[in-house]
Amino acid sequence: MYLSIRDDIILAAGYTTLLSGLQDLQIPGVELRVQRDDTVPAITPDGDRSRLRLTDPQDLARLRQQAHTHGITLAALCMGNNFNAPDRDSEIAWAVRTVRAAQQLGIPVVRVDPIMSGEQELPPEERLHRVATALTEILNATADTSVDLGVENHGHHGNNPEFLRALLQRVGNPRLGLTLDSGNFYWRGWPLTRVYQIFEEFAPVVKHTHIKNIAYPPELREAERAVGYEYGRYVCPIPLGDIDHTRYVALLKQAGYDRDLCLEDESLDKYPPEERKANLRAAADAFRTMLTAGTSRLEGETKA
Repeated sequence: MYLSIRDDIILAAGYTTLLSGLQDLQIPGVELRVQRDDTVPAITPDGDRSRLRLTDPQDLARLRQQAHTHGITLAALCMGNNFNAPDRDSEIAWAVRTVRAAQQLGIPVVRVDPIMSGEQELPPEERLHRVATALTEILNATADTSVDLGVENHGHHGNNPEFLRALLQRVGNPRLGLTLDSGNFYWRGWPLTRVYQIFEEFAPVVKHTHIKNIAYPPELREAERAVGYEYGRYVCPIPLGDIDHTRYVALLKQAGYDRDLCLEDESLDKYPPEERKANLRAAADAFRTMLTAGTSRLEGETKA
């Protein structure tokens, strides 16, 4: 395993380029968010080119060269897709293009979103059918690639273990797994003990990760709360929250996960710019310590 960070988080912390943030934080990997025009941010601007288009062979070469020159691993591509969009075919085509770009860049996984417009009005079976059908089409259309899809546990339904189990079973493709967000099940309202149980259940199918944290008052940690309960108030810097990421990392190690741990601190806007950077440095330091710790130590702490 190795450390990475989302591009949006680097920029939200006040860094002017991805490169400056990655170098200051000493983080070797980055996840890039793909916009609907097929562009991602450049690692370092090339003249006035702050964004690069994944469908442009020259831009792909530029991005590959920037990563190589600066020793940066392109850990994942991130999509904010909508499988219930009016133009569903365009959503599928966008995802297929993104997977093919990932293959050319040597990126192992594309993060996809189970949240859909109008999903609250859909019966559970229809929600499941629409997501599963879309993912199956994308996987079939890119069967000649080795790129995985990581469905994030995101939103009300995406953080329901029953939905995730059914989705993985319905699609039944080994290239489909989870982008396991460490904070989102807790955000969903599950008690902390239950969160660790869910981590353990899904660790064997993790393809990618997002890392965040929440600090609830002690009396709320083991209570089942409303979805998103006062998230803006209690979201916090990653090392300061209730979720013990040593346990999270240990469970992933035990399941054989060997890709990135991607920082996604959503508390940054609660702090001035210099504190934002300091909080990310502290998180990076904490995860470097976890990653250099012996496996036996991590396993012991998980069982404690």
